[in-house]
Amino acid sequence: MPAKKKVAKKKVAKKVVKKAAKKPAKKKAAKGGGRGKSNPAFMKPMQPDMALAAVIGDKPQPRTQITKKIWDYIKARGLQDKVNRRMINADDNLLKVFGGKKQVSMFEMTKLVNKHMS
Repeated sequence: MPAKKKVAKKKVAKKVVKKAAKKPAKKKAAKGGGRGKSNPAFMKPMQPDMALAAVIGDKPQPRTQITKKIWDYIKARGLQDKVNRRMINADDNLLKVFGGKKQVSMFEMTKLVNKHMS
């Protein structure tokens, strides 16, 4: 008789293991809706100087909008280099913003534009 009880207990234990394996793993919820909270410093309106105002306008705007308007200006005038798309060719207005450089990389452009905001 005792041998039958041991067999029955083993079957029960196997069923429990199988049920636990079938349960789907819980996913962690994303924090902040994906990208996270925006930094308030980016949303602070910045006043462009005269050189930058010739490109984007003279109203105070957040940094994000200033960058967007510069890219709109570049694309509208076809100033992005045809071969190396990371390089921006300066026209007369952008030449002043870029500190006299005829061509800058898109990463350097952001650094140069920041000098023209207060």
